[in-house]
Amino acid sequence: MSIVILRLPDVKRKTEIRPQECPKCGGEIFQRWGKVRKPVRDNRYRSVQVYRYRCCSCRLTFRHYPEGVDRADQTQRLRKLVALGWVLGMSLRGVVTFLSAFGVTVSHMTVWRDMQEQAKMLEKRRRWQPVRVLGVDGVYLSEKGKKRPVLIAVDLGNGQPVAIGKVDESNPQAVRRWLEPLVKRLGVSVIVTDDLLSYRVVAEKLELEHQVCQFHVRRWVGRTLSELRETVPKDWLWVLDDVKHLLEELPPEGSTRLFEMWKQIPERQVGQSGSRSPLVQLRHLLIRLSERWHKYRVFAWQEEVPWTNNGTEQTIGRMKVRSRTVRGYKSWQGMWAAFQLTGSGVSW
Repeated sequence: MSIVILRLPDVKRKTEIRPQECPKCGGEIFQRWGKVRKPVRDNRYRSVQVYRYRCCSCRLTFRHYPEGVDRADQTQRLRKLVALGWVLGMSLRGVVTFLSAFGVTVSHMTVWRDMQEQAKMLEKRRRWQPVRVLGVDGVYLSEKGKKRPVLIAVDLGNGQPVAIGKVDESNPQAVRRWLEPLVKRLGVSVIVTDDLLSYRVVAEKLELEHQVCQFHVRRWVGRTLSELRETVPKDWLWVLDDVKHLLEELPPEGSTRLFEMWKQIPERQVGQSGSRSPLVQLRHLLIRLSERWHKYRVFAWQEEVPWTNNGTEQTIGRMKVRSRTVRGYKSWQGMWAAFQLTGSGVSW
């Protein structure tokens, strides 16, 4: 059984540590200038003691807060606890009810603001971290009762969310406009996606290595092989077995072997009905796999490149679960916050 440990910020009722420097001039000599009792909202304390200091250089007076407390009336611990409650499946008003059990009163809009604050902190922390291998995938999520196409990017090195955009993954131009700034800013050299045409086009335009997710490849190829097994002449069933074996082993010479099988199958013209015969469909499958074989094996020569896009799929899965618990996202800001907060689980 897995165990999840949540570490919340510590909160002190008072501090005996003097400030290190003046927030205005950087001076290091201070004079204590009184103290005040600050009411706070917290699951443990109702007030803390705050000292005021006066800078001996610029005469500025300022407050020096104890650990876990700032200018807000909520402690840092409570704000993080509020966001975690939302991430773990509670609605805004559900978090309000949960906190009332600890004698803490907040409004549902306060929960919304705390959630947005934590999401912005996470985005700021991740914004300039370099990303070498980027997982990209599209999904349709409910926003204001309508399904919206959304594109999601995840760092497959550490599983952290990178970016989310209102982009239809089937549109190569839109995907490139959204992805190109990320590639330049983060130093991306490899993308991992499914076998959609738009991703292949964008990878070539941006000169990126492109690892095609093996889960998607084996799913659609397996489905195609099952359909062909019912219609292909028995003399050619061995080709289907060889294709399946090649996808399981992914040998370096797979492209050549697929091409050799393609040449053995006689080419036949399309019938009057316009439909392709089973052997023509098999030839098309073989040449398609042969031409794209190198995209299925990038992980074999590129370090730290996964052979599936499971990291991105897991992020999408958590966003879908969150969408169901809140009966669909009510705004783009809510969807964006869910991506930032739930994308990496509760590891923040």
